[in-house]
Amino acid sequence: MLLLKDGVDVISISIGGGNGISAPYYLDPIAIGAYGAASRGVFVSSSAGNDGPYPMSVTNLAPWIATVGAGTIDRSFPAVVVLGNGKRLSGVSLYAGLPLSGKMYSLVYPGKSGVLASSLCMENSLDPNMARGKIVVCDRGSSPRVAKGLVVKKAGGVGMILANGISNGEGLVGDAHLIPACALGSDEGDALKAYVSSTSNPVATIAFKGTVIGIKPAPVVASFSGRGPNGLSPEILKPDLIAPGVNILAAWTDAAGPTGLESDMRKTEFNILSGTSMACPHVSGAAALLKSAHPDWSPAAIRSAMMTTANTFNNLNQPLTDEATGNVSTPYDSGAGHLNLDRAMDPGLVYDITNNDYVKFLCGIGYEPRVIQVITRSPVSCPVKKPLPEHINYPSLAALFPNSAKGASSKTFIRTVTNVGQPDAVYRSTIQAPRGVAVTVKPQKLVFSRAVKKRSFIVTVTANTRNLIMGNSGAVFGSISWSDGKHFVRSPIVVVT
Repeated sequence: MLLLKDGVDVISISIGGGNGISAPYYLDPIAIGAYGAASRGVFVSSSAGNDGPYPMSVTNLAPWIATVGAGTIDRSFPAVVVLGNGKRLSGVSLYAGLPLSGKMYSLVYPGKSGVLASSLCMENSLDPNMARGKIVVCDRGSSPRVAKGLVVKKAGGVGMILANGISNGEGLVGDAHLIPACALGSDEGDALKAYVSSTSNPVATIAFKGTVIGIKPAPVVASFSGRGPNGLSPEILKPDLIAPGVNILAAWTDAAGPTGLESDMRKTEFNILSGTSMACPHVSGAAALLKSAHPDWSPAAIRSAMMTTANTFNNLNQPLTDEATGNVSTPYDSGAGHLNLDRAMDPGLVYDITNNDYVKFLCGIGYEPRVIQVITRSPVSCPVKKPLPEHINYPSLAALFPNSAKGASSKTFIRTVTNVGQPDAVYRSTIQAPRGVAVTVKPQKLVFSRAVKKRSFIVTVTANTRNLIMGNSGAVFGSISWSDGKHFVRSPIVVVT
């Protein structure tokens, strides 16, 4: 409450996690606090968590929070592992110490022993007799990436190569390692281990290439970014959108070294970190700029502007892809798309949501008034007829069909848009229906004037669940867009059984 009295417009909460296990909203301190802020006009953004690429790993699921996933940027810090057979493996590193200068060192993979702790280079797991004077291959996972380098250093190793497993795929982030080290994607890691296993005297060196810009494709959904579906309220698509969250440059405290390890005595004014905790502040900053330009916009309107104008294509003008799989990303990965602040400044239409709408949503998911009051901190009442949670005026649509449905069944969504562009405007709809699904909208044209700034429409989604072919994500995806020729207002559609 003190923050609100101080005139705060935006709260940025870079906290997420829980392996997809989310507490009910009335037991979630972030959801409760965020509602108190949002209900008083303060925009709240929070990180989607770093437990991706596993399904249902997204956190901070409340519909009054802007939930932000992470994408890459077009800057990288390449490093190259050169093997004794001449093969070069591409990776990344932020190591800035003395280089190996092309000298070849013996290469060892502790995982050959079959001991999991050794393969992961956990604390006290490496035999100094095996590691001393060598480059050690460590598997990613279970302990911090930089901590593995410290373990190798303590064991006498001269360098480390960090290999992704299948869960991280080709997702790479730079780290300011204490020793010469390089991170490799899953494919390159497998090639490295195959070389170690098939060679009597494997050797390698690591070359560090500094900073490279203009990387393509970018952005790409970061492999670690929390993924949908929403495990608490599947009627609400989460994450809402993604923003830059990989290898982000920012100010750094001199109270800790760049790795954050206690033994890291290095000091730096800036550091490069990765995570949805880096992506969240990008959206927070964008929200502050939007609030400055449009002081009368509500938190829901600001989020809507960012979601409906988000990019769904990369800098190759191709659909956004998923770093973990290399496949085209889905709204479960990237939400509405990647933040585009320029377009968000002039979105044309916005989907606004009132405090009463949030209360109706909570009633719709089965919360009793006394439970809802834990969140709202004020008395509430639920309508006699239970509201449908999917009718909340959200800038995305999620249609849930029961598996037991026989034949074709339909879901209807009521949405209302507010014109924040030119007063006299005519918007026409365009539908990209999910595969095997019929989508209709009425009316197909929305006419605005100085006197009429709000228009409602009904979207009907019809599907025969027995004929639907779901992808690996367990859903099919489409979109509905409104355009007046200048603005393009897009909302993702998710259909799941």
